[in-house]
Amino acid sequence: MISVRIPSELKERLERHGVNVSETVRELLKKYVEELELRDLAERLEGLKRRVGNRVDPELVARLVREDREAR
Repeated sequence: MISVRIPSELKERLERHGVNVSETVRELLKKYVEELELRDLAERLEGLKRRVGNRVDPELVARLVREDREAR
């Protein structure tokens, strides 16, 4: 659990609009960490792409991804 202090004016404005601050913060933090994870994955994939180069058949990759999705 964490606590966050916000200016009283901001709190009042949020309350006037019926904003559930706790739920909003949870959702925003979840989206933020997902974005960070996607960036990390993109960087890792870029590194892999540089190491592997053109040695991987795109059709093979597509087939493997499709098989993995169907297995779930």
